[in-house]
Amino acid sequence: MAAAAAVVTPSGLENGVSRSRGEGAGEVVVERGPGAAYHMFVVMEDLVEKLKLLRYEEDLLRKNNLKPPSRHYFALPTNPGEQFYMFCTLAAWLINKAGSLFEQPQECDDPNATISNILSELRSFGRTADFPPSKLKSGFGEHVCYVLDCLADEALKYTGFTWKRPSYPVEELEEETVPEDDAELTLNKVDEEIVEEETDNEENFVDLNILKAQTYRLDMSESAKQEDILESTTDAAEWSLEVERVLPQLKVTVRTDNKDWRIHVDQMHQHKSGIESALKETKGFLDKLHNEISRTLEKIGSREKYINNQLEHLVQEYRTAQAQLSEARERYQQGNGEVTERTRLLSEVTEELEKVKQEMEEKGSSMTDGAPLVKIKQSLTKLKQETVQMDIRIGVVEHTLLQSKLKEKSNMTRDMHATVIPESVIGSY
Repeated sequence: MAAAAAVVTPSGLENGVSRSRGEGAGEVVVERGPGAAYHMFVVMEDLVEKLKLLRYEEDLLRKNNLKPPSRHYFALPTNPGEQFYMFCTLAAWLINKAGSLFEQPQECDDPNATISNILSELRSFGRTADFPPSKLKSGFGEHVCYVLDCLADEALKYTGFTWKRPSYPVEELEEETVPEDDAELTLNKVDEEIVEEETDNEENFVDLNILKAQTYRLDMSESAKQEDILESTTDAAEWSLEVERVLPQLKVTVRTDNKDWRIHVDQMHQHKSGIESALKETKGFLDKLHNEISRTLEKIGSREKYINNQLEHLVQEYRTAQAQLSEARERYQQGNGEVTERTRLLSEVTEELEKVKQEMEEKGSSMTDGAPLVKIKQSLTKLKQETVQMDIRIGVVEHTLLQSKLKEKSNMTRDMHATVIPESVIGSY
């Protein structure tokens, strides 16, 4: 598990992503590195470890009968509905762990309201969330991982969790015990002993006078020893037994290293000699096989020439027949095209003939049908009836008009008689 979780900004700016500000307009240009698309997998793994530190398996999963999410559960799309419900459940539990009161969301709740509540709680912790809430509806992605990771950090802070230095176990070095009867002396040990002797000799200061005196004393002692050795008192049988006992310890066994270039060179020489010996044996067989194949090819060529000469007239006839067949195929293609054209013209003429027949049938049926004549008679009868009704109405209107005129005339005469003044009245004036 990583020592500390990487802080991811909501706009996807994490490790492998750099910001650069424009000089003129002051706009922020986001440059995403090639590894930015995979950073949410790292964040998801850190989130799982943080949830384990918060003991979410005992406090959340077992109480709600939920399955533990995988290490990349919110990084890959599997089941959007299930992932969104798991995201809301984890977010509510982490918010409660961080010290805030948050109701556990239900499946019937409005997802937009639930997301807005989660984001408001996230902003209350001082975290930024400058991305649209619709990014969380899918239930997976870098924004979902970012929100859950921030809430897990806040929950760990509230519970007082701190990262400590890792404690590494102290490994006890085992002392190597070399058996006394070890008959192998590796080349590395020989080199180490030689180097140690050389370093010891270099550390000691050498005085020439002392060296001369030591050399003189050694020469005198050796001369005396040689005189003593001339008369040996050692038994030959004991000497041979001692030689047999010490002989296994005097053997020097050099362990081979596959990485040594000398071994590779030896292997190359061995392979080269093997190839040369195999080549000598197979070259004769290959030459013999080559000669047999060349003779067989010559026989095949001569047989082909003989067959071609014998069947020349048949080949010629075959060629002429092939030419005739090609000509017949061309004529067939031309005739087939003409037949197709004639068939098309026949279909057009047949369609025109059908149209003419249909028109003739329509005209004949209209000439023999008496329905229009019956309609005309009915229309004339109706017109006569309407004419009679109109005459009656005209007579009634004329009678009414005559009565009104007579009445008006009688009224006028009555008014004239009423306006005549008597003569007696006029004479008194």
